[in-house]
Amino acid sequence: MLNIPTQSFPAPSSQQRVAPAGQSGRNKVALKPGHSLMDWIRFSKSGKDLTGLRGRLIDVTQEELQKHNRRDDCWTCIRGMVYNVTPYMDYHPGGEEELMKAAGIDGTDLFDQVHRWVNYESMLKECLVGRMAVKPTTAVKAIIPPPPLTSLAPPVSVAPPADKDSRPRYERQTRDRLIKIPSSGCTIVDLEAGILRLEVLLGKMSYMIHLRLAEEVDESVAVHTAFSVGKIQVTIRKQGKRKWTSLGQPLEFHNTFLRKKDRALHYRDCVLVSKTEVNHNTYVFRLQFPRGTVRHVPVGKHVYLKALIQDTEVVRPYTPVDESLVAASQHSSQESDLYLMIKVYPDGVLTPHLSNLHIGDHISVSGPEGTFSLRPLREVAYLYLLAAGTGFTPMARLIRLAVQDSDTIRKTKLLFFNRREEDILWRCQLDELAANNERFQVEYVLSEPCESWTGRKGRVDESMLKDFLNRPDGSKCYMCVCGPTAFTELTIGYVL
Repeated sequence: MLNIPTQSFPAPSSQQRVAPAGQSGRNKVALKPGHSLMDWIRFSKSGKDLTGLRGRLIDVTQEELQKHNRRDDCWTCIRGMVYNVTPYMDYHPGGEEELMKAAGIDGTDLFDQVHRWVNYESMLKECLVGRMAVKPTTAVKAIIPPPPLTSLAPPVSVAPPADKDSRPRYERQTRDRLIKIPSSGCTIVDLEAGILRLEVLLGKMSYMIHLRLAEEVDESVAVHTAFSVGKIQVTIRKQGKRKWTSLGQPLEFHNTFLRKKDRALHYRDCVLVSKTEVNHNTYVFRLQFPRGTVRHVPVGKHVYLKALIQDTEVVRPYTPVDESLVAASQHSSQESDLYLMIKVYPDGVLTPHLSNLHIGDHISVSGPEGTFSLRPLREVAYLYLLAAGTGFTPMARLIRLAVQDSDTIRKTKLLFFNRREEDILWRCQLDELAANNERFQVEYVLSEPCESWTGRKGRVDESMLKDFLNRPDGSKCYMCVCGPTAFTELTIGYVL
């Protein structure tokens, strides 16, 4: 039995996805010369009237919005703000067809499905027409009183109320303040200037504690997850010995239980600690979070990097790797360092900026995102990984997990596609792992090999996959694919 997950990583729009041959960038469509993101930034800052309203902002009714639904007159609404995206049409990486799906309507849901991480307010600032007009009947909203200060009230939730035993609670101690949460999800903690923001990711849901702490604390946090009993313990050391009467003042979204996609991305500034060359155009960037931040990125998840480039916020997703593929990790889930393997594109928008960062410079990093789950791997005996170019990055941590941490996966096989031999990422480490561990096997495929190359050649095809996917009878198998969209779709098509 071969399982093919419908989930994908990195994000489909990630800059880590490799462009199909014949295309000049990482876009879904081939843009005209002079229509890159940098060209759009320059054009939008040129002073031209991109709205047709000569700088005026107006209230837009539903009826008015619907009138602007043509290629040469296209307005759309995102989170209550209306933009004239007509000038942006030729610059949109997804092409005219995708942008027209939101023409004359509220395009928020369509936008969130693909571009939730994009800072559209900055990108389309000069295209802002105005706000959607609010009807009087819908203007009044219920006012919900804040939870009491002396305890954590039952969470506001889109799901049925939780049982009493599963409600968040905390304990007081002489020196430490403990917050215990009856769950074993991914925990993200940010403590800065007395403000505590704690988020627990539970599948598609997110539980948050957000407080201005009652008294001073040390800006160091310890998180312990007891998976066996399903509890998370967060320890924050108080500076004083006396007991607190409450944790502190509730802030926005405190004690809420929401869908993850309904929360805005939260960024913290990281420091560039080191930059290590992997090959001629790819580097591993080591980023360090502030002292009061704990962010462990689960295998298969990605983060977003954000930078201000020519007065425009640019955001891109990247999948973390471990410091090394071969050596046993010395880092615990408490470790604040983040390792990102990033290919630098000379004509890119964000990667040249990253390449020019100096040690000690800062970059904004989000918390973990993505829907990939390790649950299906619990009963898998054979794991097949197919990667093209930097589509290898999410595979790196999967390989480590399968070879070092899994008791059920008997064999992990990687089929790694690249253009030339010098493009192969972490080849020495992959070869060393394969030589020293019989549970791992790697094969390389080059589309532009040199004459001395003796390995596989060409591109993915049905016969190559049939030979690679050697499925033992009665064994449960699982396949993960990552690379350019065309590569992924073609590969899955052959298998199905």
